[in-house]
Amino acid sequence: MNNKLITNAITQLKNNQDGSNWLDENFKKKLENVTEKNAFIRPIPEIHSVAELVAHILIWRIEGIKKLQGIKSNVTMNSPENWRTNDELEKIGWETLKTDLFNSQTELINLLENKSDDYLENNDYVPGYSYKYLVDGLIHHDIYHMGQIGITLKLLNKN
Repeated sequence: MNNKLITNAITQLKNNQDGSNWLDENFKKKLENVTEKNAFIRPIPEIHSVAELVAHILIWRIEGIKKLQGIKSNVTMNSPENWRTNDELEKIGWETLKTDLFNSQTELINLLENKSDDYLENNDYVPGYSYKYLVDGLIHHDIYHMGQIGITLKLLNKN
């Protein structure tokens, strides 16, 4: 089975979660010192809290997993769950959000690991957008928001 693309995607997902990558950053390192106390703080009003960013990453991972499973996705950029408030997220709790983020990564990897590159390249979740495009997008989305988490943490530590 040809699976170079799958293997590469899984490697990137694992490295972004808790491995070694060119960025020398991963979610485990970024989130290890975030506490229930500071997870929900916006260091300045225009910057999301770490919890808001994690919940945002999580909702799009969940939606990506659904799409890869052939389940219709209803979340859009304007959906309320795209950016949940800190008040909503505090009810869920920081440890649950963090656990759910890591579990979603495991679920995504488990879903991909027995697939072929053909699955990624020749199946569309909507016409014109392949599963490869979706998986690449999830990886890029994670990296983008990992950087934002870093900015939020720098501002929190400065205060």
